Amino acid sequence: MSIHVEFVSPERVIFEAEAKEVIVRTSDGEIGFLPGHVPFVGVLAVAEARIHDADGSTIHSFAVHRGFVEIADDHCTILSDVAEAAADIDRARAEIAQSRAEEALRASRDDADAIAALQRANVRLEVAKKA
Repeated sequence: MSIHVEFVSPERVIFEAEAKEVIVRTSDGEIGFLPGHVPFVGVLAVAEARIHDADGSTIHSFAVHRGFVEIADDHCTILSDVAEAAADIDRARAEIAQSRAEEALRASRDDADAIAALQRANVRLEVAKKA
């Protein structure tokens, strides 16, 4: 048994495959889906999404910057405006974004934009390590 996974953005299909497990973080916490999971819809957090191939040989890792996840009848759809596969992440760019966000937070600890930027940069860097 497997789950058909479609990972999409408004512009393109990011990833599509059969999987034995899908793990994402929602606004309520991390959740994993196995074949036969009950129907579920959730709001994605800024975090890593992991998709385990149907044969278990490969784990695909993505940096996700919000969106939605839905599963029903062994079909999982992940919708995100911004998502990057580990191999596609520009580490240098992510490090620059991280430094800028940290600098902005030193100037103002309550800067919501800087907090969000730092969170996105940290997720991108963590996922990039898995490439």
